[in-house]
Amino acid sequence: MSEKLLNKVQLPEGIKDLSLDALKSLCDEIRDRIIKVVTEKGGHFGGPLGAVELTVALHHVYNSPVDKMIWDVGHQAYAHKILTGRNPQFDTIRQYKGLSGFLKRSESEHDAFGAGHASTSISATLGFAKAMELQGKDSRAIAIIGDGGMTGGLAFEALNNVGQLKTDMLIILNDNEMSISKNVGAVSQLFTRMLTNPLYNRVRDELWKLTGKLPMGKKRIRLLAKRIDEGLKNLIVPGIFFEELGIRYFGPINGHDLEELISTLQKLNSIKGPKILHIITRKGKGYEPAEIDPVTWHGIKGSGKSTKPPAPDYLKVFGDIACEFVENNEKVCLITAAMKEGTGLVEFAEKYPDKFFDVGIAEGHAVTFSAGLAAQGMKPIAAIYSTFLQRAYDHMIHDVAIQNLPVIFALDRAGLVGPDGPTHQGVFDLSYLQTIPNMTVCAPKDGNELRNLLYTALEKADGPFAVRYPKDCSIKYEPELKPEILKIGSWENLQDGKEVVLLAVGSMVENSLKAREILLESDIFAGVVNCRFIKPFDKKMMKELAREYSIVITIEENTRLGGFGVNLRNWCAENVNIRESFHTLAISDEFVTHGPRKQLLDDVGLSPEKIADYISNLIKKTAKSRNLKELVK
Repeated sequence: MSEKLLNKVQLPEGIKDLSLDALKSLCDEIRDRIIKVVTEKGGHFGGPLGAVELTVALHHVYNSPVDKMIWDVGHQAYAHKILTGRNPQFDTIRQYKGLSGFLKRSESEHDAFGAGHASTSISATLGFAKAMELQGKDSRAIAIIGDGGMTGGLAFEALNNVGQLKTDMLIILNDNEMSISKNVGAVSQLFTRMLTNPLYNRVRDELWKLTGKLPMGKKRIRLLAKRIDEGLKNLIVPGIFFEELGIRYFGPINGHDLEELISTLQKLNSIKGPKILHIITRKGKGYEPAEIDPVTWHGIKGSGKSTKPPAPDYLKVFGDIACEFVENNEKVCLITAAMKEGTGLVEFAEKYPDKFFDVGIAEGHAVTFSAGLAAQGMKPIAAIYSTFLQRAYDHMIHDVAIQNLPVIFALDRAGLVGPDGPTHQGVFDLSYLQTIPNMTVCAPKDGNELRNLLYTALEKADGPFAVRYPKDCSIKYEPELKPEILKIGSWENLQDGKEVVLLAVGSMVENSLKAREILLESDIFAGVVNCRFIKPFDKKMMKELAREYSIVITIEENTRLGGFGVNLRNWCAENVNIRESFHTLAISDEFVTHGPRKQLLDDVGLSPEKIADYISNLIKKTAKSRNLKELVK
């Protein structure tokens, strides 16, 4: 069938009266649309393809935006975007000024709750459902949780509260990795049809009421009835865990059987209280390579042209370093939170399975688990995305820093990450890490320095040590070199200058050196210092720089508030005399949108060109101010 049906269905109400055959054709068209756009433009792939039938069934049965669908994680919702008025713009997904790759309340009224990270849907859905109840609204709240979202502790905290409050809501567990049960067959489907049958549920409720009216042995009879009911379910389905929490369990059913999905959802509408529907789907459904290898096809870059970088990405360098270090130090072990691929640890996990721990989407546990390893004499390296580590802030303070345990934090995706947008931009870590006592914070200028900083942490650190690096090219990496121990707190003077000096952090070292080359064309000679240690920093060199230069400019890929520049300026105000002015180039107090990293750096004023422009204008203003002062004299 052509795409006429998809083009006709611009909003969810357009699919309410479609026949089952038409709905199946619509699923095919949506799947083709996702494959075409994502293979060309890049984005999440396997998860969205696996949720197509589920999305169509949900919009066929429920009435968005009156009924609220809360997706977890958000990249499952590509089909949802297509069906809620955004199909014409779908080829802009994750592109600069285009559609977000996740749920975004400001983008559509159908995006009930923003979701970039995982395990949030059940908590949020309970909030929606309870609010609807308090407001007397006859609306539905549905959580769709999958792609590992159930491995997060927040999901289980929410389940506990759901069972306590007994609020009417539906949780759909999109099990796309067979992680809970392989029990998908005719028997389980038959049993689910029985459990959702209105007559069965009416009889079940009436019998329960009847046992409560018996004059003798009420508790004993009810207990016996409950045990028989649970025993029967436990023989056929894995839902007793949810049932014990007070959440009625249904499934598992085939999440690609559209007829079964629609029928089950319609029947569940008549069953009040909290309930969970377990569906089994296949990541990458409809695209054979993605079905065979869902890990590789979880997300793809697209078919656009790319130039060969001068060095491997930081994540590749980190993975190589991890393998090197564990071979030379039996105490080294690696911990990650469901991001083995994203942190470059695939090879490490294969070579050293007994030293690799993937704890699932549970960053808080990852940090405290690492603290336990360190307390027992191991050398744990916790490799976690910058924004994901935010979830474990209390664990870093309470379980690691207060006890001064030598846990090494390797923060991937520090700085602007690009297409993933505000939920993933790692621009807060310098601020939140610097506030923690005992914490050493540093950032490498290239791959070689990443190796040296991590080696320094392993050999010399006696407390928590954080190394942050971007999702980008490592600039320079020479694996044949031996790692060096760096003096903790030391800076590196890279270029001498006149009047103005650039104090650059991590990724901004390269941009500052490029900006210096641009400024040389205007006869402006800027000094460049690699401020690889943010905490502690090089106080001795800072005092020398204050004497030598009249203008000091800090440059960091981090929010200005509480960042490197602000803290350094506060120290300088009390300890040194900056002869003329102190300036900070950083990210302003706002969330940064999604788009190519290079474009975003330019937008926030941290590209080499924008840095050079800022300095050039500053020099002109300074010269004008000096002239005015001379005239006054």
